Amino acid sequence: MCRSIKTLRPPALPEEATEEEVRAAALQFVRKVSGFRAPAAHNREVFDHAVDVIAQATRELLAGLEVRGQAAREAG
Repeated sequence: MCRSIKTLRPPALPEEATEEEVRAAALQFVRKVSGFRAPAAHNREVFDHAVDVIAQATRELLAGLEVRGQAAREAG
């Protein structure tokens, strides 16, 4: 596990994860898996696309999680 990626769900965060936090976690994941801190120009498009896809999957995951019997995001 990449130590730079923090838990984004309650109760680890007192509030809902921000878009910035979600994207930072996605970026760290892609960096870890690819082995590149910053991709070369010829890999930039696929690298950025991977960050986008993982950020979206993360948002979906967080939206669907139930924490202690309650939805992670409460309506209201």
